[in-house]
Amino acid sequence: MGDAIYEVYVRQYLIEKGKVKPHILHKEATRYVSAKAQAEIVKSWLEGDVLSEEEQSVLRRGRNAKSGSVPKNTDVQTYRYSSAFEAVIGYLHLLGREERIEELMKKILV
Repeated sequence: MGDAIYEVYVRQYLIEKGKVKPHILHKEATRYVSAKAQAEIVKSWLEGDVLSEEEQSVLRRGRNAKSGSVPKNTDVQTYRYSSAFEAVIGYLHLLGREERIEELMKKILV
């Protein structure tokens, strides 16, 4: 859920910046939504004390959740941080906390 929500925000941001050709839009979006990029976002959130205690708890559960698959294009640690990112975004969306998602997106999409 979180990955889909994040991708919508990323694509909307890129379209607003004029990246409207499908190939360019896809290429640029991939830079933001890759596991590596998401893992870096999580690390910056943790260093910057951006998340509430509740969000940090969701992040930890997402990071520590057992996965039924092995990551194909990245290492396990990056994959886990990426999963944690998606868990937080999905959690906030399911609770209807779109304003909080917007706050986090403004810190990411600059």
